[in-house]
Amino acid sequence: MVAVFDGFATIVALIALGTLLAHLGVIDEAGQRTLSTLAFFVASPALLLTVLQDSDVGAVFSENLIATAGAVLASAVPSVLISLARRRRLGDTVVATLCSSYQNAGNLGLPIAAYVLGDAALVAPVLLMQLLVLQPLALTLLDVDASSGADGGGLSVPAALLRPVKNPLTIGSALGLLLAVTDVELPSALQDPLTLIGGMAVPAMLLAYGVSLRLGPLPGRGVPMPDLALAVALKMVVQPAAAYALGRFALGLDGNALLAVTVLSALPTAQNIFIIASRYDRSVLLARDAIFVSTIASVPVIVTITALVA
Repeated sequence: MVAVFDGFATIVALIALGTLLAHLGVIDEAGQRTLSTLAFFVASPALLLTVLQDSDVGAVFSENLIATAGAVLASAVPSVLISLARRRRLGDTVVATLCSSYQNAGNLGLPIAAYVLGDAALVAPVLLMQLLVLQPLALTLLDVDASSGADGGGLSVPAALLRPVKNPLTIGSALGLLLAVTDVELPSALQDPLTLIGGMAVPAMLLAYGVSLRLGPLPGRGVPMPDLALAVALKMVVQPAAAYALGRFALGLDGNALLAVTVLSALPTAQNIFIIASRYDRSVLLARDAIFVSTIASVPVIVTITALVA
């Protein structure tokens, strides 16, 4: 349990540093954009490649994956339906849905799986599903939305289908998975630089996020409160509850397996959603605030789940 709080403390420290640097004038809005761009186009693809190349691909096809995928749908579908009812733009709908369903499986999920659940491999189904299914789908839709807004004509179907293979995050994920499937090891001349570059991803994300907290409106003041409350409630209440219900009553999971799918579904919204929102300039403040509030809320939620289900 101590490792859980250590993971949160690390995140808070880097966000606070970004806020301080913005307050002192060391990093301005242009600097924030540079950090976000660097994380999106360079560091995150390298990180995804190095993480996925050592993953157990077979772990994806498990009952844990079914429960996790069902929980994602349980939180994502209401967000999509409400956005459609409100006639939100496609890009804003995508970001709102990511805020309510895309968990922080890397930065928090790995230490929690290792030290709370006892097996870091338990996070693999979540990580791979998000990187290889949810993220490419979301980025394709965001590219379609951006293209439509740019010239009013939108993308053709072939162009839309090709967008994922041109996105740096998808490319990094695909290359990492290919290395894992083929069991190929990169030479140190390539592996070492990729590891160093990938190490910039999480710090760059968190620093950029901290800068946005200082330079933008305070959390809760930049977006309508009902929108923020909906995203956080779907993420922190509906998603773990659905994972528990599916795991126990539909799939017959119990013990550590049930605890794993429930705890991992209670992870907060991932920081890279802010980077994606910033890159496409869609619902940036909603992404920022949802990450902030869900990260704080996830501490008591995960502690409560662990106490009740373990």
